[in-house]
Amino acid sequence: MIIDSHCHLEYEPMVSNLNEVIERAFKNNVKYLLSISTTNKSYESILKIVKKFRNIYGTYGIHPHEAKNFETLSFEDIIEKVNLSKKIIGIGETGLDFYYENSNPEIQKKLFIEHIKAAQILNLPLVVHTRSAENETYKILKSEKKNKDFKILIHCFTGTKKFAHQLVDIGCYISASGVVTFKKSNDLAGTFLSLPNDKILVETDSPYLSPEPLRGKSNEPSHIVHTVNFLANLKKMEPEKFADITSSNFFKLFGQLN
Repeated sequence: MIIDSHCHLEYEPMVSNLNEVIERAFKNNVKYLLSISTTNKSYESILKIVKKFRNIYGTYGIHPHEAKNFETLSFEDIIEKVNLSKKIIGIGETGLDFYYENSNPEIQKKLFIEHIKAAQILNLPLVVHTRSAENETYKILKSEKKNKDFKILIHCFTGTKKFAHQLVDIGCYISASGVVTFKKSNDLAGTFLSLPNDKILVETDSPYLSPEPLRGKSNEPSHIVHTVNFLANLKKMEPEKFADITSSNFFKLFGQLN
């Protein structure tokens, strides 16, 4: 069994063809999907999707690119949103992205901490986006974990090996997307090879980042098999065995799904 731990089913082209998307996922042994919130608008769509489809769950959070539009969002606001459905099982995606500078870094940090507070109070996993902000992300996560422990999933990891192991050392789980399969991602592949299997999850981040050999095409959950196969080969394991390990890791983080 495979679990797509991070997709955006509320985005086109998937949302207009969800029945077919889910059917293709099932045929590829993808049994559960976690659709990740980036804005309040996307969350409204996620609530409708998780209500309609038994095997789809969701999160609530504001992407760091959107932080400038949510400066006043508090942890109380986040908790209120999460409590709208029992199928909302995580908080995020949140974090820091200094690559594009779509939002002021200080505003991003403030909003990141509000998400962390909500995760600590609700005891739900925090789904973290981090790009060009390794030191700042690690510093905040390590500091806040000392205040009160909480569960962390670093999504679509593309950072350095040093950063990956720093994150694992403070208890984070790390998710691989299709990026790891790209021909120029040798360093990233080496990083995942070095990580303990019990800390790895897999995702599509669909509709983005289709893995090889589908790179450049719109991504969807069924494509995750290529990422699983790549990593299993890297780890010299059977794909089914590796998939089961990543699914077990998902359940350790998010709990058993009904």
